[in-house]
Amino acid sequence: MTSTILEVKGLAKSFHGHPVLHDIDLNLQPGTTTAVVGSSGCGKTTLLRLIAGFETPDAGTITLAGRQVASPESAVTPHRRGVGYVAQDGALFPHLTVGQNIAYGLRGLSRSDVDASVGELLETVSLETSFASRRPHQLSGGQQQRVALARALARHPVLMLLDEPFSALDKGLRLDMQIEIKRLQRQLGLTAILVTHDQDEAMSVADRIAVMNHGRVEQFDTPIAVYDRPATLFVSGFIGTTNLLRGRALESANGATLVDLEAGATLTVSTDRAFAAGAAVMLSARPEQLRLHAEPAAGRWRVHRRLAVPLGPNTMHDLETRDGVTLKLVEPRLGPSVERTGDAWCGLRPDARPRLFDVATST
Repeated sequence: MTSTILEVKGLAKSFHGHPVLHDIDLNLQPGTTTAVVGSSGCGKTTLLRLIAGFETPDAGTITLAGRQVASPESAVTPHRRGVGYVAQDGALFPHLTVGQNIAYGLRGLSRSDVDASVGELLETVSLETSFASRRPHQLSGGQQQRVALARALARHPVLMLLDEPFSALDKGLRLDMQIEIKRLQRQLGLTAILVTHDQDEAMSVADRIAVMNHGRVEQFDTPIAVYDRPATLFVSGFIGTTNLLRGRALESANGATLVDLEAGATLTVSTDRAFAAGAAVMLSARPEQLRLHAEPAAGRWRVHRRLAVPLGPNTMHDLETRDGVTLKLVEPRLGPSVERTGDAWCGLRPDARPRLFDVATST
């Protein structure tokens, strides 16, 4: 059995002379879920359509379960790739029953075997077998997406492609379907790619996340790595919430850089590269990496506390620096009151590992 289900190498695609994808490389391991995230128009759906076989690449190759299925010169037709596809709206056939929709993917079976398979698939996606006689318009949005999943599973695909399948559902139903996808992945050993605009969905469902920007993958890593160690300034701002502070690098040595922040502090930041003295840099610090203090000290800068909002066991502080930058700081809520305003001092927590980016080369 191959150790790689999907290998995408150097994939590129243009429409009407406009580049949409640039040199995409991805490698998916069996039984994993990969989330593809990025701003609207960054190429997420185009990437999925190329893997499914609905589009042909201008450059690069797609290899599925050890077989090359796409290149500029040749392509395997979609129905021969062993790929299941679930669209945003489910794309169920309205004139067919639920059972007939699911059976659409079953070929060469007797009527009794089809009926048995439909019943098993309905149970797999947590629907009663009685749903087989209903029409799609008689189902809720979440039920329709479960049927769409069952139809895609009917052909035992080696890879499932999910193109924002939960975006039309309300928050509660989205959470139910996220849990369902995770359950099915573990139960059936599914390998899946989930395109989503919901960062929380990506972080909770996926084993790895591909963050796209302007047709390129800027980082492909685990959710924790993408959050804790964003590779680019774009990734740091797109995944989760971050605070950005401008400054100048004073010196870099031995995996650390001394930074003079425009907010009014000089501090040392651990870095995995050296920065030239005088280089314009951007410090990216998550809200939980900052701490408020009553007194000034080295490495702290003055802030004005504009607002404090309780978030369950935590408090979110809305702060402003002397140079007009707005910061978000999260700390444990101590006591019933969080209404603190006025001036204070802000600094990094001792265990914080913020990221430093060169402004000149960041996107």
